[in-house]
Amino acid sequence: MPRSPHPRRRPSRRRTRPRWALRLATTLSVVVLASAGIGHSVVTTLDADIARVDPFKDMKNRPRAGHGMNVLLVGTDGRDRIGEAERQRYRLGGAPCHCTDTIMIVHISEDRERASVVSLPRDSYADTPPHTDDTTGEHHRGHPVRINAAYAEGGPRLTVRTVEHMTRVKIDHYLEVDFTSFMKTVDVLGGVKICTAQPLRDAYTGLNLAAGTHTLHGGEALQYVRSRHADASSDLGRMKRQQRFLAALVERTTSSGILFNPLRFRDVTRAVLGSVRADRGFGTDELIDLGRAMRNFSPSSSEFMTVPIGQMGFAVKGIGSTLKWDPVRSARVFQALRDDRPLSSAKPRAAAVPVVEVAPAAIHVQVENGSGTDGLGRRADTALAGAGFRTSGKPVTSALRVSRTVVQYDPRWDRSARSLAAALPGSELRAVKGLGATLKVIVGAGFGDVRKVRGQDGAGGGVVRGDEVGCEG
Repeated sequence: MPRSPHPRRRPSRRRTRPRWALRLATTLSVVVLASAGIGHSVVTTLDADIARVDPFKDMKNRPRAGHGMNVLLVGTDGRDRIGEAERQRYRLGGAPCHCTDTIMIVHISEDRERASVVSLPRDSYADTPPHTDDTTGEHHRGHPVRINAAYAEGGPRLTVRTVEHMTRVKIDHYLEVDFTSFMKTVDVLGGVKICTAQPLRDAYTGLNLAAGTHTLHGGEALQYVRSRHADASSDLGRMKRQQRFLAALVERTTSSGILFNPLRFRDVTRAVLGSVRADRGFGTDELIDLGRAMRNFSPSSSEFMTVPIGQMGFAVKGIGSTLKWDPVRSARVFQALRDDRPLSSAKPRAAAVPVVEVAPAAIHVQVENGSGTDGLGRRADTALAGAGFRTSGKPVTSALRVSRTVVQYDPRWDRSARSLAAALPGSELRAVKGLGATLKVIVGAGFGDVRKVRGQDGAGGGVVRGDEVGCEG
């Protein structure tokens, strides 16, 4: 596996993003099939098909083991078996960068009746623990990185160590996948059904979905889970779509009869296993034991969330912009994993804070001072940032003079505009075609303060159960 010779080298951010939600669902399918007594012969062949890594070698001072099982799922961007025509059609780019831009912790409860999935954003601020380079033998002190850079610097071992260091959750198993076989596997499954209440278009991936319900086959499914320019929520919206796709995939595999059709299931596993790497301890016996315990697994048994974000655009010298986790809310989430409790139990008592359609952390804002009062734009920018909105941090003077604060927005981002306006009592909404994903706040002379609002899911750290996934938007 290529390694960075420099400890602070960052993976390219322009490469294709890995998507392996499908592999998780297929792994769950394997164990469910095994629990039915049908898939033993299939499962016992997995050891020969899965490449092995040793991410736990010589690891010391690890977190205390909790209850249940924690699997770190890491995605890389391999696409070696995707032909040139498909690369161009679905805009997959050139050579892979061997990045790990998708990281999730999957917790399987001790009673094997619940799966909890926590997404860790690729740009999360992280501190690596002190470590030795496997290739050069050079010792490195711990230092700040984006969490997805740990793989380029130290491979699976440093990735596991960094995640454990940041979460204090002991990782029991490691699975690494790429999206080389993603399209083929979705096609073998007969497609996956998703629903969107708003049109989804992304010029970068070529995604173009009208509002409504769609059965996505290979190429479109890949576009759906890769898209990060379909709305103003960027990477956080992309992770939300990945979670929705994973929930829909679990529904597909558990309700279609695939699990109990050895021939169809064989085709699915063959399409997947060639791109999987796992730790040495995650083998046939573990899969079969897990499968026997998961006879009643269903979409209602699964729950998904993104680690709560406290600060967007946290600047780090030599690294750039990162996402800082909310220390209090994220600690509750990881404590729930350690204690083998549902993610919903990590939510604090409900506060008297209005719920909006789009979480503040997913909304980009440029503040302009239209009041004629020096410093009012800066005060508004600071207040909006404090409420969780992604402000530019550089308010400017507006060419307009307004007494009432105005929120200008592209009609395509109307949900974000309504959410922003809810935080600015008395503000006026004005649609401006072609404005783009960044909303504009023109601060008026009557500006008072910013009201706290919270998103109903996504960047706000909300929990979505597998059987609760409806139309996106």
